[in-house]
Amino acid sequence: LELGSVWMRLGAKVTVIEMLPRVAGLLDGQVGRSLDRILRKQGMDIRVNTKVLEAKATARTVRVTIEDPKQKDTLSFDRLLVCVGRRPLTDGLNLEGIGVRTDEQTGLVKIDAAYRTSVANIYAIGDLVPGPMLAHKASAEGIAAVEAMAGQTAEVNYDTIPAIIYTAPEVASVGLTEEEIKQRGIPYCTGSYPFSGAGRARCMGETDGFVKLLSHQRTDRILGIHIIGARAADMIAECVLALEFGASAEDLARTIHGHPTFSEALMEAAMGA
Repeated sequence: LELGSVWMRLGAKVTVIEMLPRVAGLLDGQVGRSLDRILRKQGMDIRVNTKVLEAKATARTVRVTIEDPKQKDTLSFDRLLVCVGRRPLTDGLNLEGIGVRTDEQTGLVKIDAAYRTSVANIYAIGDLVPGPMLAHKASAEGIAAVEAMAGQTAEVNYDTIPAIIYTAPEVASVGLTEEEIKQRGIPYCTGSYPFSGAGRARCMGETDGFVKLLSHQRTDRILGIHIIGARAADMIAECVLALEFGASAEDLARTIHGHPTFSEALMEAAMGA
């Protein structure tokens, strides 16, 4: 989706083929549907519930055979990007030979709470260990691992790791989605605010998207914040800090935000919650 969005802005025709029922399936459902609608409106061809059966490269094109629940089809492209999941790149490290245990299914290195592997003086972080394969997650784990080596308390709060999709508009989220909250049976309130109501967004012609805030119905503690729109990747930092400190929706609502700014939409969403 990120590269497709870039290519689309350069004037290329982009088709996204997704085996699952919707794109960006880990996002909050409302945000994911909005992203799908906005990208389609921009001209991106998105095909869900579709499998790629075969791909053949010729001198000038790549011919791809696809199948959806109704039919098979063959499409031609200039470029084909294959994204079918990732595994740790451990080839040549001789992990088995030195006694570092890995998960047979995923290839991930097994660690304890201090990032120590099955070999006492070897630590592992980042894409080698469980969790989202994100650079900022790896950086946090690197600091925690060194602190553990120095005998200090080492901890990474995995509930407050932001997730960002660098499409246009951007998508950023932290905490629980509305679907996860419902699955856990947590009573909640939701507040949202569209960027079309933010003066700065209107001035810059970036009115697509909204901020959505979810809070506990009884305690008002923030459970999750989800943003789709311009500057979302930057705005999410304030949201991560709020969750890290256990802030309430009222805390954010009563925090004065500069005007006119994109971040005002976050304050308004908190007021709504």
